[in-house]
Amino acid sequence: MDPETERIIRFYGELPERIRQVRKIVNRPLTLSEKILYCHLVSLNRGSAFLRGIDYAEFLPGRVAMQDATAQMAILQFMVWD
Repeated sequence: MDPETERIIRFYGELPERIRQVRKIVNRPLTLSEKILYCHLVSLNRGSAFLRGIDYAEFLPGRVAMQDATAQMAILQFMVWD
């Protein structure tokens, strides 16, 4: 199996546990958008929910969809540089 397929299988295998962790942190039902965003956080090691307009979050998206050629600059924002 190729590494990309393994990464996808691992991500979706860990998804139910990540959602349980997020529900404990937020302490309320989650919207679909919150589930998607929280599950793509760089780290879940946080003791409280994010405060809108105050906190900063780092995400590792698996895929992004763009509509035109200006997407190249946006994609560079998502890239992780070593």
